[in-house]
Amino acid sequence: MRTLLNLIWLVFSGLWLAIGYALAGIICCVLIITIPFGIASFRIAMYTLWPFGYTVARRRDAGAGSAIGNVIWVIVAGWWLALGHLFTGIALCVTIIGIPFGIANFKLIPVSLLPLGREIVPSGDPRTFGAA
Repeated sequence: MRTLLNLIWLVFSGLWLAIGYALAGIICCVLIITIPFGIASFRIAMYTLWPFGYTVARRRDAGAGSAIGNVIWVIVAGWWLALGHLFTGIALCVTIIGIPFGIANFKLIPVSLLPLGREIVPSGDPRTFGAA
């Protein structure tokens, strides 16, 4: 079921989201100071390709640098991305068939808001318990 949902997601919205995040990652990697944002954007791009079966977990080794970077990210791009995922998720939840895809969009909100200090792991991974 997870594979079927991922394939439908990929065709209808995942590919476009991943391209957008990848372009943002390329732009961020042009400047040296924004390379961490570019790397985070590439991670989110991979997550948006196949969101079913994966989740976000906090990295235990993330420190003050990640927190400061997340504040900058929220101000510059995070809240726009989160609002986009929120509105898209609500629109997808209008139909019964779109509910799993709306939930996948809601699942992308935390990582689009605060990508630094997070990692994408399989859903059954022990790091996901008590995290996110």
